[in-house]
Amino acid sequence: MGIDYISRIPNNVNLSDNRRLQRALEEWQPKFLDWWQDMGPTGFQAREAYLRTATSVDAQGWATFGYVKMPDYRWGIFLAEPEAERKVNFGDHKGEPAWQEVPGEYRGVLRRLIVTQGDTEPASVEQQRLLGQTCPSLYDLRNLFQVNVEEGRHLWAMVYLLDAYFGRDGREEAEALLQRRSGDDDKPRILGAFNEKTPDWLSFFMFTFFTDRDGKYQLASLAESGFDPLSRTCRFMLTEEAHHMFVGETGISRVIQRTCDVMRDFKTDDVRKHGVIDLPTLQKYLNFHFSVSLDLFGSEISTNAANYYTMGIKGRYEEARIGDDHKLTDASYKVLELHGDGFREKEEAALISLNERLRDDYVADCARGVMRWNQVIKRAGIDFELKLPHRAFHRQIGQFSELRVDPQGRVISQADWDARHHAWLPTEEDRLYVISLMRPVTEIGKFANWIAPPQRGINNMPVDFEYVRA
Repeated sequence: MGIDYISRIPNNVNLSDNRRLQRALEEWQPKFLDWWQDMGPTGFQAREAYLRTATSVDAQGWATFGYVKMPDYRWGIFLAEPEAERKVNFGDHKGEPAWQEVPGEYRGVLRRLIVTQGDTEPASVEQQRLLGQTCPSLYDLRNLFQVNVEEGRHLWAMVYLLDAYFGRDGREEAEALLQRRSGDDDKPRILGAFNEKTPDWLSFFMFTFFTDRDGKYQLASLAESGFDPLSRTCRFMLTEEAHHMFVGETGISRVIQRTCDVMRDFKTDDVRKHGVIDLPTLQKYLNFHFSVSLDLFGSEISTNAANYYTMGIKGRYEEARIGDDHKLTDASYKVLELHGDGFREKEEAALISLNERLRDDYVADCARGVMRWNQVIKRAGIDFELKLPHRAFHRQIGQFSELRVDPQGRVISQADWDARHHAWLPTEEDRLYVISLMRPVTEIGKFANWIAPPQRGINNMPVDFEYVRA
């Protein structure tokens, strides 16, 4: 399925056949561009970046690369190819034809899910808007901008659903998506992780690895939805989300590589005097971003998640590959709970444990990435291992939110936490040190001292390609 780039709003949903919807989106478009100018990447709106742009929703050859100024990027509405005779695959409606319109009884629930997902997209752009001023290279600057424009397009995807299927309520929600601001005291973004600051590139890489990975799992579960337009929208978004996680994983890997090189060359663990980020500080940042991202999955026991599943609105990760009845009426699932001074697994009803199952999938995926980072350290011959902290560590949401737990999973007192948490989470000194390294490097082919070059460039271009032009 090709994409119509002749229209004012690029799309593959035959927008010109729906004049009401086209007018609504064309009225929203200048407001989006105003938001982009105000809250998008600061100081770079006139620069040309080597960006990829979707030209098809086919899995093969779906994008093209070229220079474009970000305000001129052709944001639009792209849905994955429809599946012939698609069915609802889970819940009470299992086996029924997938819905092409919103079921009236599920209207409020679907709108809330779409708004919550949509709110994360502009929020991340706002969190990252100042990072270009401290880029470690043109290669990294380009990757930041690619993430930003695709988050902007994901906002378009959610606004399309709101305008196309939710009438006046949807249009009002679309307006509100441009009115909230990340970290604003009066109009903050909906989810806590999207109100955190992203003050440096280490935080950005951790965010794109951990928090965008949460996005992958949320989108994948929504891609199972019986509401077919939502499913098709999320399936295409997942194609773009993969690059965001690539930026995070390879970014951290390059930080680790540079640190290991300095440790080996100077035969020292005291690498800060050489202007790189020490491995214990990397572990602290990992602890923080992992724990904050775990909260995005919600409470371990959730009747809302059970209702979404029963309704056929939000499924499990890779639902079709799971070998059960896809109704879960009598099924159980093991959930971690506090037991004395430690933790144990307890059988709970599978329906109310769906958040925890999705979190389990996420944790396993994160662990695979951390394992790859540890391979970099091992190849350098350095005796250090990065580890995911215990899932009860530093939690603000769910049954562990009132506990004080160390990274190894030991329940401790408030006094112990107060005395020791600086060893587990970034301190002000740590943050100031990392920020002190954030000095822009914009010479072609050059990289900041604290990060190694990538192994290869973008789209088979050389590493020393001019990824962003003045």
